[in-house]
Amino acid sequence: MANLLRSKPSAAGLILLSLVFGLSACQKATLPTPTLSNPTSAPSDWWQPSPGLSWQVQYVDEIDLSVQADVFDLDLFETNAEQIAALHAQGAKVVCYLNAGAWEDWRPDKDVYLSEVIGAAYAGWPGEHWLDIRQISALAPILRARLDLCAAKGFDGVDPDNLDGYTNVTGFPLTAADQLTFNRWLPDEAHQRGLGIGLKNDPDQADSLVTKFDWATTESCLAEGWCDQFSPFIEAGKPVLAIEYSDNDSQTSVFCPQANRLGLDAILKNRELDAWREVCP
Repeated sequence: MANLLRSKPSAAGLILLSLVFGLSACQKATLPTPTLSNPTSAPSDWWQPSPGLSWQVQYVDEIDLSVQADVFDLDLFETNAEQIAALHAQGAKVVCYLNAGAWEDWRPDKDVYLSEVIGAAYAGWPGEHWLDIRQISALAPILRARLDLCAAKGFDGVDPDNLDGYTNVTGFPLTAADQLTFNRWLPDEAHQRGLGIGLKNDPDQADSLVTKFDWATTESCLAEGWCDQFSPFIEAGKPVLAIEYSDNDSQTSVFCPQANRLGLDAILKNRELDAWREVCP
């Protein structure tokens, strides 16, 4: 699922991002020569949510801090450290949304991406293009900087989007093996920054990735009938957040009994991911 947000980044977000990249917000970056080695000062642990927590996902409009939820999933660039601190003061954990597998033309770091890694347009999401996730060396500095920003703002975890490019028309001959390599690299980077991380969709590889990720997030799996592919996460004691959408005519009275039987933490959201939600009992 791509983020619908098209607003300009906040000034604070630009400053933080500039510090992370080591350049002004209006400069085009010269990518350093990256390595795929892991930092030596890795934290010993990170946040790992438990099944049964209540979740809120909001990417547009002013963040509604009054929502009663254990975990808030919010946009990396549009959320500031003060909002995260306020949620922490309420006892909530906060997860940063970032687009790992696709490029977005409204993000403050959009010019850092090399043209050769930007592929086909993401159908249905204007301004978004798939990335060549085989080129980890080119993507690593950008994604590491985003994870650094996530940690610097005080987020507890990461919600990386578009981890299933190999099943889409990306403009690149991506294979399942390519996706597994990328999807195993990314959680290692998050964990080294003390961040938990969730596997978003990619049901065909859930069994192979359950040991790498701390939870899973699905979109419309109840409406489309593929939630059972995330049973490895349930069996491992890792939560599965199942987001269902109102534009599918989904209703909590219909899908919640099934979600409860499967052990999913399910919520109903509008497609634009504003503050509105309905939760399963």
